[in-house]
Amino acid sequence: MTYLLDISTLVARLIAGHQDHDKVVSWASGKNPALCPLAELGFLRVSMAAYGATAEQARETLAAFWKDSQPDFIPADLRALDGLPFPSHRKSTDWYLGNLAHQHGLKWATLDLEARHPAAVLI
Repeated sequence: MTYLLDISTLVARLIAGHQDHDKVVSWASGKNPALCPLAELGFLRVSMAAYGATAEQARETLAAFWKDSQPDFIPADLRALDGLPFPSHRKSTDWYLGNLAHQHGLKWATLDLEARHPAAVLI
């Protein structure tokens, strides 16, 4: 099975100081990850805004993950109106990722305890 990583999962996986880093690293062992542009952009934004990385550092961290883990690339090829409707404005990005994962026959890997999408796998 391939797992589309959401932003929080990717941040936790790549930032050693994240509170869920060890949990995500342990969970990810032996699993096939996938990334989409939305998760990549979210990682770059969060690692800079919340963890003080420069744009260059954030890009280097993401590039190293691509090189070391060789995740599948999933294009953001689903319209926002396709798939299951999101339950609230706060879940719009999450639901998009769940719908995108489902469209590509994947599971959506998340740390979100409130994820109720059928494609969600709680870490």
